[in-house]
Amino acid sequence: MMIRSLWSGATGMQAMQFHIDAIAHDLTNVNTNGYKKKIVNFQDLLYQTTRSSGLMGGTEGAVNLPVGVQVGLGVRVAGTTPVMTMGSVVETGNWSDMLIEEPQANMIKNFFQIDMGNGNLAYTRDGNFRVDNEGRLMTVDGYFLNPQPGNIAENAVTVQITPEGRVMQRLPGETEFAEVGQIQLFTFMNPAGLEAVGNNRWVESESSGAAVQGAPGVDGFGTIRGGFIEQSNVDAISEMVNMIAAQRAYEFNSKSITTSDEMLQTVNNLKR
Repeated sequence: MMIRSLWSGATGMQAMQFHIDAIAHDLTNVNTNGYKKKIVNFQDLLYQTTRSSGLMGGTEGAVNLPVGVQVGLGVRVAGTTPVMTMGSVVETGNWSDMLIEEPQANMIKNFFQIDMGNGNLAYTRDGNFRVDNEGRLMTVDGYFLNPQPGNIAENAVTVQITPEGRVMQRLPGETEFAEVGQIQLFTFMNPAGLEAVGNNRWVESESSGAAVQGAPGVDGFGTIRGGFIEQSNVDAISEMVNMIAAQRAYEFNSKSITTSDEMLQTVNNLKR
């Protein structure tokens, strides 16, 4: 019994350490554009059964036992689930910044597609785009929005993006806006299944399903608001509370190991 408690306490400390690591990562990204916090999922480990419930034979006939005798062997981390909800919204006033507004605010499914080069594609909620020397939209670390909506003219007086994703520009001496191109969005059946690869990007996985392309505002796709950016959905106060709870759970598991050690020491000293 005491040996089981030692190992159970150890698994609990390992699980809580992972939980604190995940919370710390969320807190460090509280100001990261488009970041989605993670929930750590736990599962109990195998059980040791010393007596099963149900019918049990005996010298005086079968006995129907209502409960069995089992003891668990600890806990493990089963997975981390990203929370796909909207983060806070900040107005930047920069026309190339884009915010994706979902048809359902609490269900994130739309992403921008980024060309990573060599045929590799990634997806992001970070709408912090800039224009290169040829008028193409790209991320701040140099990767192009895919597909490109067209090239912005160097002498454009005003550029704006409509909710439907149309990029419009007005040239000197003109009073009307001309359409440059169309921004596309991409959705997934299970966006929580996307694999995070860092730098505000995810890649497609078998769990997420294949990306589906569509124009903003069409067939359930989100719309775009130019001049705004979506920030992280991490609530710093809630995460601090979660960290305190995880720290206390870590201490409880540490205490169970200490108690088991004291019990073993008592048994070891019985002969004296």
